[in-house]
Amino acid sequence: MALNGSGAISLAGSTSGQSIALELGQSATGQISLNDSAVRTLAGVSSGAIIMPTNFYGKANSYTITYLVIAGGAGGAGNGGGGGGAGGYLTSTATFSKSSVYTVTVGGGGGGQASTQSGGTGNAGSNSSLSGTGVSVTSTGGGGGGNGDATSGGNGGSGGGGGYNNKSGGTGTSGQGFNGTSGNSGSNLGGSGGGASESGVTGTRGGNGSSSSITGSSVTRAGGGGGSRSSGTATAGGSGGGGSGGVGNPGHGSSGSANTGGGGGGGWNYSTATGGNGGSGVVILSIPTANYSGTTTGSPTVTTSGSNTILQFNGSGSYTA
Repeated sequence: MALNGSGAISLAGSTSGQSIALELGQSATGQISLNDSAVRTLAGVSSGAIIMPTNFYGKANSYTITYLVIAGGAGGAGNGGGGGGAGGYLTSTATFSKSSVYTVTVGGGGGGQASTQSGGTGNAGSNSSLSGTGVSVTSTGGGGGGNGDATSGGNGGSGGGGGYNNKSGGTGTSGQGFNGTSGNSGSNLGGSGGGASESGVTGTRGGNGSSSSITGSSVTRAGGGGGSRSSGTATAGGSGGGGSGGVGNPGHGSSGSANTGGGGGGGWNYSTATGGNGGSGVVILSIPTANYSGTTTGSPTVTTSGSNTILQFNGSGSYTA
């Protein structure tokens, strides 16, 4: 909680709202000085005189941010293969402690599978995460699409589509994504990968992703990959970066879009086609500009939206609160 907005403020002591030491998570009876770096950070005075108690009124050692953490999408499979599942999608708020380092890991997309490989699935996407003092968030990489004759879709953030020979779709992770759909041998269709908002439709599209306005504009991410098919119109990827499925010969699947966590499309032809690669994930933080420290690693894209500063990590890095 924050220090009081008026009245007495003390360096030490056991009264919540008055004690600077308690606000900093320190002992109520320990040694503390106005010149301590943590005390100066709390006061917002990096050097020179601190005015006691004025500089501490209403100050808090923590603040609330909003995050979006999307894992890497999975690759589609070959040989009548299913589309890859989207990377897990998690968004909520978290409390950051000042001066603490928060580590960001952005998961890569899984590679597509070649049709010449017997059995197995497209490669799963890698997890993305946000971690630090009091915060631990991990989204699960998408599940790979299933190989046509032999394999069900893989489990993941969203499940991969099953192989065309009536193989079942993989299971999505609750709260992060949806299941993949089954293949259909009667219609020569590979199953579609699940997306962040739905499972999708075999022969029509991969599962659609979810939209977020965390950057200030509405953007849809984490769409599932479309399954492959022998002929006709390609099965579309789900909205939010899902790759479309391949058709006939050579019938390569399209890759999911980078930094959306989209799944790759399935590949059809048994000797020439490959599944599409999954799209890499992304981690986005929306931080009150009044609290933004400006200390980062990994070169995130920095923008503003209203009263917030937006950090978009397309690769791994960190932020010091």
